[in-house]
Amino acid sequence: MRQDRIDAMRYEIVEGHIERTLIRLAWPLIINNMVQVLYNLTDTFWLGKLGKEQLSAPGTAWPLVWFIMSLGMGFATAGFAFVSQYIGAQEYEKANKAAGALYSLMLIFSIAVAVIGVLITPFAMKFMNVTSEVYPYAVNYTRVIFLGIPFSFTLFAFNFLLRAVGDTKTPVKINIFTVFLNIILDPIFIFGWFGFPKLGVVGAAVATMLSNTVGSLIGGYLLFTGKVGIHITSETLMPDIELYFKMFRVGLPASVGGSTDAFGFVVLTRIIYTYGTVAFATYSITNRLTNFMFAFANGISQAMGTMIGQNVGAERYERAKKIAERAMLINLIILGLGTAIIVIFRAQIFSFFIKDEAILAESVKVVRYFSASLPFFGIFSAVTNVFQSSGHTKKSMILGMLRLWGLRIPLSYSLGKVMGDSTGVWIGMGLSNVISALIGFAWFLRGSWMRRIVE
Repeated sequence: MRQDRIDAMRYEIVEGHIERTLIRLAWPLIINNMVQVLYNLTDTFWLGKLGKEQLSAPGTAWPLVWFIMSLGMGFATAGFAFVSQYIGAQEYEKANKAAGALYSLMLIFSIAVAVIGVLITPFAMKFMNVTSEVYPYAVNYTRVIFLGIPFSFTLFAFNFLLRAVGDTKTPVKINIFTVFLNIILDPIFIFGWFGFPKLGVVGAAVATMLSNTVGSLIGGYLLFTGKVGIHITSETLMPDIELYFKMFRVGLPASVGGSTDAFGFVVLTRIIYTYGTVAFATYSITNRLTNFMFAFANGISQAMGTMIGQNVGAERYERAKKIAERAMLINLIILGLGTAIIVIFRAQIFSFFIKDEAILAESVKVVRYFSASLPFFGIFSAVTNVFQSSGHTKKSMILGMLRLWGLRIPLSYSLGKVMGDSTGVWIGMGLSNVISALIGFAWFLRGSWMRRIVE
C-alpha cells in the first residue's frame, strides 16, 4: 500500500473541512451513479419499444437477483468497515490483509450464488405471481444475469475496497467505462444490429453480463498489481480463520438484513402483480426515476460512509456524528427538489418511456401517494449507512427489517385489500418510508453506534 497517498487521504477525512471533503469524495460517486442511472433509463427505453411485458422483465428479475446477492454482500459491508477503520487507526498492513480476505470470500461465494440462482429462477418467478405474459422474458433475463454474478461480486469488492481507502475516482472511471459499454451493447443485442442475433430481453442481460465482466477484470488487475491504494497478494488471499470469523460476525447481520430486505421486495413484487402488468410496469418506471434522484443522495451517503468509517476508526466520534448530520441535511434538500420535479412533470416523464394510457393513469396514484415519502427514505438510507460503516450491522439489519417486514409489506397488502385497488399499495409503501425514517433518526441520535470494531 502506498502509505504517503493513504496518509494524505486519511488526514483530510479525519482532520479536514467536513463539507469540502464530503463533496470531494462524493462528486465522483454521484457521476458514477448518474451514469448507472443513465444505463437503467436507456435499458428501460429500449425494452419499452418492445412492449410493457418486456419492459417489466428486469424489474421482475432484480428483487430475486438482489435477494441472492445480498447473502454475500454483507461480507462486502464488513470488509468496508474493517478496511476503513484499520486505515483510520493507521494499521495499513491489517487493512491489506482484510482486503485480501474479502476478495477471496466474495469470489468463492459468488460461484455458489450463480449456480443456485440459475436453478431456482423458474420457481421464484411462480412464487412472485409473475403474469404469464411476462414470465418467459423474466426467467430468461434472470438466468443470464445469474451467470455473470461472479464478475459482479468481484467488481463490487473492488468498489468497496477503494471507497474504504478514500479513493472514489478510480472505481468511477472503471464503472463509467463499463456502463457506457453496456449502453452501446444494449440495442446491438436487443435488436440484432450489425449482424448480431436479435436476442430481445435476453440481449439486455447479455450486455450487462459482458460489461460487468470487463469491469471486474480491470479492477482485479489494479488490485493485484498494487496500482491503487489497496494491494492484494497471494499471501493476503490465504485463509485466515480468525479474520474470516471477525468478518462473518460483522457481516452476518448485514447479510441477513440485506437478504430479508431483498426477499421482502420479492414478496412486494408478488403483491404488486396482483393488480396486473400495468401496475408493475408503472412501478418499474418509478424505480428508474427514484434511482435518478438517489444518484445524488447515494453519492453523498457513500462518501459519508467512508468518512464515518475512518473517523470511527480514529475514535473521532463527535466528528463522525457531525458528518452524518450534514450529509442527511444535504440529502433531504436534494430529494425534496427531485420529488417536486417528478410531481410537476409526471405525465411528460412517464410518456417518454412508454405511451400507454393505462400506465399514465396508474402513475398519478404512484406519484400522489408514494413519491412524497422519498425525502424520508433519504434519511433512512443515510442512517443505515452510518450503522453499517461504523460496523454496527445489527442495527441496520433491525431497521431494514422493520421498514420492510414490519411496515411496508403488511401495510401495502392490507391497504390494497381494504381499498380493493393498487392505491393502497402505494400508500403503504409511502407510510413505510416516513415511519422508518423517523424511528431510524431517533436511534441515530442516541449515539449507540459511536464505537469502533477494530482493536
